[in-house]
Amino acid sequence: MSDRFRIAVIPQGSTHRYWKIVHSGAQKAAREFQNVDRGVEVLWKGPIREGDHEEHKRIVESFLREGVDGIVLSPFDNHFLVRMVEEAARKDVPTVVIDSELDTPCIVSYVGTDNRKAGELAAERMAEVLHGRGAVFVQRYEKGSASTEAREAGFVDRIRTNFPSMRVVTSTAYAGGTRDSAKRAAELFLSKNAETIQGVFTPNESSTTGMLMALQGSSLTNKLVFVGFDHSETLAAAVQCKQIQGLVVQDPFRMGEIGVKSMLEYLRGRDVPKRVDTGAILVTSENLKAYAIQNLLNPPLPE
Repeated sequence: MSDRFRIAVIPQGSTHRYWKIVHSGAQKAAREFQNVDRGVEVLWKGPIREGDHEEHKRIVESFLREGVDGIVLSPFDNHFLVRMVEEAARKDVPTVVIDSELDTPCIVSYVGTDNRKAGELAAERMAEVLHGRGAVFVQRYEKGSASTEAREAGFVDRIRTNFPSMRVVTSTAYAGGTRDSAKRAAELFLSKNAETIQGVFTPNESSTTGMLMALQGSSLTNKLVFVGFDHSETLAAAVQCKQIQGLVVQDPFRMGEIGVKSMLEYLRGRDVPKRVDTGAILVTSENLKAYAIQNLLNPPLPE
């Protein structure tokens, strides 16, 4: 038996700031466990490009061949890696899923945002700024992405149920996995429909950044109510100057930290909750500078 637990942490990507914060949380958990029974080594690797399913699969396969004690995984969608996770469980390699759910009972725990509730939070902010009236465009991220589909569904259902004087508009074109693809999709929709909508909602960092770029490159900045998702310095600056009226922000640091801690507790024979909601908050220009918000938005990043 090794003197350390070896935990593979596999995010959806490796370039976005969001995943770097997840990494930082995972490292914090590892540091805290160094002197408890056995130490821990966190092995971090994700695809360069979000949405690269085959590279994601190869990374999981590589860690299973290498031999790890457990996997902390953020899947792109709720089904693509089910077979591999179930196969790993049969080989006594457990999995904790973070950020986006996977449709299998063969996991230790899910640690992440209640995504439907987060979408509802965005809908409430949109309705507040629009005074409960108008048409809102929902720019969908990517087909099969469990987390963003839940946010979109939460947003749409809350608008349709609670605000009868509002309506939701969608497009067959998805934003895709990068801010550039999201910018192109946003520009295409806005070029044909800008005069018929009063607001836009985007469900993750890349789609929000792409929409912001499209709006800033047009005459529509500050003309549409814009509620987005996730945080970056660029998006925070847009909130401060009121180009974005609300950001629903998750806690990726806690996802990484609790994901690794949950795996380590399980490997030590402890009981682990099947679900942990790491929460989401609404950030606006009014609360952006608050200490609690800044502490959430700017955790230490991995060295």
